[in-house]
Amino acid sequence: MVSYKELGLVNTREGFKKAMEGGYAIPAFNFNNMEQLQAIVAACVETRSPVILQVSSGARKYANQTLLRYMAQGAVEYAKELGLNIPITLHLDHGDSFELCKSCVDMGFSSVMIDGSHLPYDENVALTKQVVEYAHKHEVTVEGELGVLAGVEDEVSAEHHTYTRPEEVEDFLGKTGVDSLAISIGTSHGAVKFKPEQCTRNAQGILVPPPLRFDILDEIMKKIPGFPIVLHGSSSVPQQYVETINKYGGALKDAIGIPEEELRRAAKSSVCKINIDSDGRLAMTAKIREIFAAKPSEFDPRKYLGPAREELKELYKHKTVNVLGSANRV
Repeated sequence: MVSYKELGLVNTREGFKKAMEGGYAIPAFNFNNMEQLQAIVAACVETRSPVILQVSSGARKYANQTLLRYMAQGAVEYAKELGLNIPITLHLDHGDSFELCKSCVDMGFSSVMIDGSHLPYDENVALTKQVVEYAHKHEVTVEGELGVLAGVEDEVSAEHHTYTRPEEVEDFLGKTGVDSLAISIGTSHGAVKFKPEQCTRNAQGILVPPPLRFDILDEIMKKIPGFPIVLHGSSSVPQQYVETINKYGGALKDAIGIPEEELRRAAKSSVCKINIDSDGRLAMTAKIREIFAAKPSEFDPRKYLGPAREELKELYKHKTVNVLGSANRV
């Protein structure tokens, strides 16, 4: 067994407390490879932001769990090399079984999510409680979920969303002992979060999705004041990336995300962790497609992954400064 402390990582407990007191959210950026990890760390060091390195079950399989452990340790050392020892958490995103969560705890993760939201309520409670009891023995923090997000991202898929029921949250927290709670208030997984017919057009002719259900968020915060809340599926799907991808041979139809001003509003509440994955995928893919179109003879991965990494870094800097408010918090 490897303790996350040996790798220089931190759990989310202290960071979430500071985030709620400071009115910001800590970015939870998903990564699958070295370039994404470099971009995340560099962006957060440059903006002096804490960060949660988020890994899905699929990404863990892709990277290999042993390599992943050393990548996380390398991220900590890389931040120091860049000049700032920022708080870094390694978090399992959407763990779907006790066995997976246990394996991650044993391999150096400092935080895990157990997602039993698709199960009947009592089964969700039982599974979440089992994970909490094991993780807390090793000082690993646990995120649970109530409500279901629609959309597809990695190995997580749901056709319809179910809003979190505020009347369930107190009971769920009391029975499970989770450290944070992911809720469903209208965000969605993937790049195509809404159908055009669900949206309206603003004065500029841009499709605007239905607003997040802040009324549900407010009701939940009344039930569990001061408790850390998490938003999944919070990519904004920048249209310049969608347009670039489609211009150079892509086929992203009706890709619509969450307006950044709504995320900023959420970050000023008890929402202290906001997950962003699709935006990073879009930024990298757009830059790589652009380079392939401009330089069709290029075959050195460094010549297209390097610029894609820089594009990703700038996107993440923007998120920490202008959306999540996490810049200059270290």
